[in-house]
Amino acid sequence: MRAWIDQPTLTGEHVTLEPLQATDGDALVRAAADGQLWKLWYTTIPGPNTVGDYIARALADRDAGTAMPFVVRDASGQVVGCTRFFRMEPEIPRLEIGFTWYAQRAQRTPVNTQAKRLLLGHAFEVMGCAAVELRTHSFNHASRAAIERLGAHYDGTLRRQMRMPDGHLRDTRVYSILDSEWPIVRNHLDHTLARGARP
Repeated sequence: MRAWIDQPTLTGEHVTLEPLQATDGDALVRAAADGQLWKLWYTTIPGPNTVGDYIARALADRDAGTAMPFVVRDASGQVVGCTRFFRMEPEIPRLEIGFTWYAQRAQRTPVNTQAKRLLLGHAFEVMGCAAVELRTHSFNHASRAAIERLGAHYDGTLRRQMRMPDGHLRDTRVYSILDSEWPIVRNHLDHTLARGARP
């Protein structure tokens, strides 16, 4: 049960995932400024005026035991984004990976592939998850493609599932990976990383 309480640091060749800290605001804003990601209408990425609330909410969820938020550092040690375990339900056991975004320079590189490999490996092999869920806006085509390249199963669309910051109601595409599917997904990700590419 400690695996659902103690947040790890996860390290690979291309990325390190470290527990989010209250002092990470400036680094997150610098990463999001690469592409001005907070202007994307179909996702929620912190900008200069929202990063404080973004971090406070993430840390409150961690304190409540429902989330583990990470900053993502590239091989040079620079913060290039964020990701998170959340909707953590150890009684099932099940969780969701989300709140994932990367600086423009880190997109379409091995960063996301390795970050997902580390997160999924920890979720299935250390936390003992039966299933891991991933969700995205139906209009976030890049995110949908990245999730599908992992080998996740498309479960369906929750229509008008959540309200976005600009007020519109989001249709949410839901994907999952089961523990029985993890070995082949793991092999796929390991093979992709060994080739130095993204899936």
